[in-house]
Amino acid sequence: MTVKEKIIRHLITMDDLTNEEIMTIIEEAKSFKEVLTRDIKKVPALRGKTVVLLFFESSTRTKISFELAAKRLSADVVNFSASTSSLKKSESLKDTVRTIEAMAADIFVMRHSYPGSTQLVAKYIKGSVLNGGDGAHSHPTQALLDMYTIYEKKKRFKDLKVAIIGDIKHSRVVRSDIEGLTRMGANVVLCGPSTLLPRYIEQFNVGVTYNVEEAIKDADVVMGLRIQFERQEQGLFPSVLEYSQFFQINRPRLKKAKPDVLLMHPGPINRGVELESEVADSVYSVIDEQVTNGVAVRMSLLYFLAGGKDEQVTD
Repeated sequence: MTVKEKIIRHLITMDDLTNEEIMTIIEEAKSFKEVLTRDIKKVPALRGKTVVLLFFESSTRTKISFELAAKRLSADVVNFSASTSSLKKSESLKDTVRTIEAMAADIFVMRHSYPGSTQLVAKYIKGSVLNGGDGAHSHPTQALLDMYTIYEKKKRFKDLKVAIIGDIKHSRVVRSDIEGLTRMGANVVLCGPSTLLPRYIEQFNVGVTYNVEEAIKDADVVMGLRIQFERQEQGLFPSVLEYSQFFQINRPRLKKAKPDVLLMHPGPINRGVELESEVADSVYSVIDEQVTNGVAVRMSLLYFLAGGKDEQVTD
């Protein structure tokens, strides 16, 4: 397998990808997932390239996943620490990224609490920017790994019912999942307390219900979303106990879905809140597989962003 032409320069939102490009990334991720099963989990596709991880927000899964993906492709990886950088001396974000790029960085993977921050940085640099999550705006690589996981199990997107339940309002994941899944023909249904659904929900090409049993009924995929307490103002629902009573994905509710339903969650899970712990560890759960698939999908994305015709990704 040879590296193909670079298909995108930046990935800020799912709108940066065509449907064909989405499927190309998914198909290539299959090959990279096989690399992860080898004794030596490394290929030379990004040898000589430098990937900078610009994480201004806390992250475990996304940051480690990108770091592993870059290292599996033989890239040099630089971890940026905002707390020890010149940002503490009032240097602008623009000057920070341009300074780093002047040291011959090729790809910036960025997470920031400010929506639109990655798009801003993309205007200032000649290299590539991958959005690792910007505020409550967008998280395209999570959407792509979710889509890969669904496609791997279901072999299609068209006419699948995907129920997404939880904190819709504050989730950057759900916006990207909706953009990707609806374009590929899936039927997405959103469910949560009215206070956790955005006002502009009618702009999405989705169904909406406040009844969790209705959302889950006959679903092919059920995805729980974390209650993002850190982004919420007070009083959006009476208590965690009441949220769990009315919206938790538990075994009796999951039985209303298709017998081969996939249970997903972008993590981290608030066990006993969004998901019953028993359900999170059940045979329906593909949550751990999502994490594995995240490395493969991010390898695929870095591979395409770096370009590099005629480089071999197999030994």
